[in-house]
Amino acid sequence: MRLLIVEDERELAETLRRGLVAEGFTVDVAHSGKDGLWSATEGDYDAIVLDIMLPELSGYEVLKRLRAQRNWTPVLMLTAKDGEYDEADAFDLGADDYLSKPFSFVVLIARLRALLRRGAPARPTVLAAGDLRLDPAARTVHRGQKRIELTAREFGLLEFFLRRPGAALTKNEILNHVWDAHYEGDENVVEVYVGYLRRKIDTPFGTHTIETVRGVGYRLAAD
Repeated sequence: MRLLIVEDERELAETLRRGLVAEGFTVDVAHSGKDGLWSATEGDYDAIVLDIMLPELSGYEVLKRLRAQRNWTPVLMLTAKDGEYDEADAFDLGADDYLSKPFSFVVLIARLRALLRRGAPARPTVLAAGDLRLDPAARTVHRGQKRIELTAREFGLLEFFLRRPGAALTKNEILNHVWDAHYEGDENVVEVYVGYLRRKIDTPFGTHTIETVRGVGYRLAAD
């Protein structure tokens, strides 16, 4: 799952980033409203953590512009302000949830997972391809009745494939969503992790869920 944090307190933003990465998320960070709006508009995120008090553009203005663009990415507003009117303003502009500082990281994770479960109206709670099932909230993967243990990176890779069944995905697309936009290593790391994933979800079961698309990248068999 790919998240965007828009927070001008750099120490807090880095703490959140590290904690969320440890939970298996891919995280990008912006430190101003202007940069946050650009990232949210140009990127493909599953949820956004958006502070209200930001330089250049307030969180309110960022949210207002996103919704005006018909960008319905779930947004959790994060602020030092604490008052029912601030909360009402956030919801009126299209926020999906609201959390006041200081807050518990455990609560933040719970709120984010709730947002991700709801997601866009068409987003399924459990992702599936044949008898392969991935539950984003519980962070579990099953093939039939057998549970499959994946690393955080393998889980993110499989989830990315399952959210785009049948689509031919380039290595660069996969890197941008499962690693992050600033990854500067060898793109062949994708090939390595696809191999890891195949050995866990396909080889033991005699299936071929992830296909190689010659000259392009990879595709998850839609059925």
